[in-house]
Amino acid sequence: MRVVKVLLALVVLAVVVSAGGYRYWESRLEAPIAVDESTLYEIPPGAGYNRVIADLASRGIIENAWAFRLLTRLDSDAVPQLRIGEYMLEPGMSGRELIALLGSDNVVTYPLTIPEGWTFRQMRELLASAPKLEQLTAEMSDEEVMAELGREGEHPEGWFFPDTYRYRKGVSDLDILRQSHQRMENQLEEVWAKRDDDLPIDSAYEALIMASLIERETGTPEERRKIAGVFKRRMESGMRLQTDPTVIYGMGERYDGRITYADLREETPYNTYVIDGMPPTPIAMPGRASLEAAVNPSPGDTLYFVSKGDGSHHFSRTLREHNAAVRRYILNR
Repeated sequence: MRVVKVLLALVVLAVVVSAGGYRYWESRLEAPIAVDESTLYEIPPGAGYNRVIADLASRGIIENAWAFRLLTRLDSDAVPQLRIGEYMLEPGMSGRELIALLGSDNVVTYPLTIPEGWTFRQMRELLASAPKLEQLTAEMSDEEVMAELGREGEHPEGWFFPDTYRYRKGVSDLDILRQSHQRMENQLEEVWAKRDDDLPIDSAYEALIMASLIERETGTPEERRKIAGVFKRRMESGMRLQTDPTVIYGMGERYDGRITYADLREETPYNTYVIDGMPPTPIAMPGRASLEAAVNPSPGDTLYFVSKGDGSHHFSRTLREHNAAVRRYILNR
């Protein structure tokens, strides 16, 4: 009987000790990590829990590394697979929350905004300066970039959709280019399917060219379809488009902010003062609104427009009215 009591006492003691040990283990995991402010932490490729736990402990972010190692061995359901990337550790976060974060998709991302109306050259310059973005195209020509995207022989201008893209460390400039190119293809396909029946253009690519002209002519939303209407009527009547942004694009890096009469008369493939119809390629990256305007121009009878100097334009039906507007808004200024 005495032996039974002793054994029972030992069992009770073991249970108590085990329960106490479990509660202590749990308290170590639930304790807040040691960061006083938001702290960036990166899991490199190939890292496992032992390496990460040791690193966190060496930095003083966690204490009692044994508790975390024990967790990875005894409670695999509570331990997600580590994911490569950067994570933001926050003050007050518990050890368990830390482990959950490092196995989640909540990696740190960075924004990259491609403005509407930018050229491909400007886009490449922005990509080259983007933080944490892997640079794969730095030594590539535009032609080589397009070949990497499966578009060998195509001119790159206009084929990338202007928008804000988010990326994580390890993503490459080529990944952003591929995503942006696919977005533009999808957007163009959607708007071309909803085009007017009486357009003077015959293909989605011509709509992309027209949209780029509209994008470079105005940033005023309510004017895009009106400018598209002017371009449509000019093409239908055999008039030249005579839009300054094509002159600027044809000048390339020679453009210094001014256009002279000599520039207007210079024969380049893009100068719509000397060529008939549209230029051979887009001259910028148009946004969705300009794409829609290109295929759904406003009806009317205006054939001319001139900048008022405030971002908007004066539209005219006759050359006489247009010349008066030029004197009022351009020459007098």
